[in-house]
Amino acid sequence: MRREGLAAGLLCGGTAAYAALWGYVDGQGTAHFAERQIDSRYGLVIADSAASAPQIAKVPGKTNSPSSVLTWLEIAPEVKRVQPWVREAASLNGVDSELINALIAVESGFNARAVSPRGAVGLMQIMPATAAPLMNKADGARAVAERLAEPRTNIGVGARLMADLLKRHQRIDLALAAWSAGDEAVRRSGGEVPAIGETRAHVQQVLELYWALLQRRQSRGAQQMKLHP
Repeated sequence: MRREGLAAGLLCGGTAAYAALWGYVDGQGTAHFAERQIDSRYGLVIADSAASAPQIAKVPGKTNSPSSVLTWLEIAPEVKRVQPWVREAASLNGVDSELINALIAVESGFNARAVSPRGAVGLMQIMPATAAPLMNKADGARAVAERLAEPRTNIGVGARLMADLLKRHQRIDLALAAWSAGDEAVRRSGGEVPAIGETRAHVQQVLELYWALLQRRQSRGAQQMKLHP
């Protein structure tokens, strides 16, 4: 399930046309833009010198808003180091590399050694029990956790899991909600993002960072674009 970035002309034209430009990408992959923050979904994309990006609700223990990480993502050696594996996993599973990078940034801040209090492992913070069916059946729980600590394995398994969620839920926001809270929580919510603070913050953070990363890929065209007054 591919989601395309915005054309360079939009960004170049937008800078001249707007003192500030706000936007977000919805669960269907449509990019929405406006001169003002119409509602809480809109994040600041292009600002004049007096504007500053609003704070996004922070997921406990995870990376903060897109504006605070984009520059770091461009220069950090730990980010560059794993990009061949991100591109490989994206190609094999049909998931945008930008979405994989956004998930990694929010989940672990590209710390391959990260282990959550609940036992989620590595770059994409995957539970060994969740990963086990996708790995060698001869591996015990400890071996699965050890393998998930390997960046290439972690990214490959995570991309496959996300591809399955995207296929199952047919919406990026619901796939991310299921990633955070589980399929059952999404089902109990009637096929909508569960009213769980951490889950909603997680979905918002990943979508906004995903959207911001798509903007950076200026040579590609948006799947859809809507400008709002």
